Amino acid sequence: MSLTILKWFARILAILCILFMLMFSLDAFSGDETFARKILGFLMHNIPVFALIIALVIAWRYEIAGGILFVISFAALGIFFKSFAGNSGSLMIIAPLLIAGISFIVHGIIAPKEK
Repeated sequence: MSLTILKWFARILAILCILFMLMFSLDAFSGDETFARKILGFLMHNIPVFALIIALVIAWRYEIAGGILFVISFAALGIFFKSFAGNSGSLMIIAPLLIAGISFIVHGIIAPKEK
């Protein structure tokens, strides 16, 4: 597998995972709340998404550090969703974070360093 493919695989997978999680926050606009409360609910739903966007920005430049952040995000969300204690369905949502994190780390280790 080419190193370029591995680099872009990790980036695209991370972006798709972030967009998928962002899609779930759109339910904050349903209901009969005021617009301000809907916006507040939308922002609260997107706290993990904002953290993942920061991790992606870091991973774009520093792949090993960003990959570690993605693996930590996988573990944190796994604990939050109780994925390892019976809620195995949530692993389908957070497993791409682990795969992207490992891909970033592997590419960061085996890719030649650019000057």
